[in-house]
Amino acid sequence: MRTISPTGATDQADAAEFGVRPGEVTHELPAAPDAGVYFIGRLRTPWTSRRDCPKNGRESQAVCTVELDPALAPALDGLAGTTHLWLLYWMDRAPRDLLVQVPRTYGRGRGTFALRSPARPNPIAMSAVRLLGIEGTRLTVTGLDCLDGTPLIDIKPYFASTDCHPEAVVGWHREREIADGRASSNDFSTISKP
Repeated sequence: MRTISPTGATDQADAAEFGVRPGEVTHELPAAPDAGVYFIGRLRTPWTSRRDCPKNGRESQAVCTVELDPALAPALDGLAGTTHLWLLYWMDRAPRDLLVQVPRTYGRGRGTFALRSPARPNPIAMSAVRLLGIEGTRLTVTGLDCLDGTPLIDIKPYFASTDCHPEAVVGWHREREIADGRASSNDFSTISKP
């Protein structure tokens, strides 16, 4: 494990192009993976650099394309009439060794599993997207937040009846909203604390 000091010095070689910020903690990955993943297609988006990507899919209405491997065309059977999908994708250009990250917008270190950052041991991301159309093995969607050419792992239908949890809270985010005056502690009074 290595920790980046507040001055940015590391006890190992400089981090990859993603960059390690002061206060972040990294961990060396195992020598071999536990499982394999098949990429089933590619996501086509207007973004070619990390700084241009929206922070999350809800921030953008950009029309994007899912290019599914043509051999998998039969797997799309039954999607007609579906309005929303979960897309799972592999953030292939993100680092995999960060355990504590300092998001630029928050400026304070948080554990990787408390964030939705693409940097994680297995850089799997997901977005609930709106399905605009299907033409062969190309799906037109809005709601993505990834770089052009990102590998696609899976497509699943979004079920509002089971996938929506309006009572869900992320503790540190709730505390930040209260501190910023955007919410009161009463807004979360029905939520039990762990």
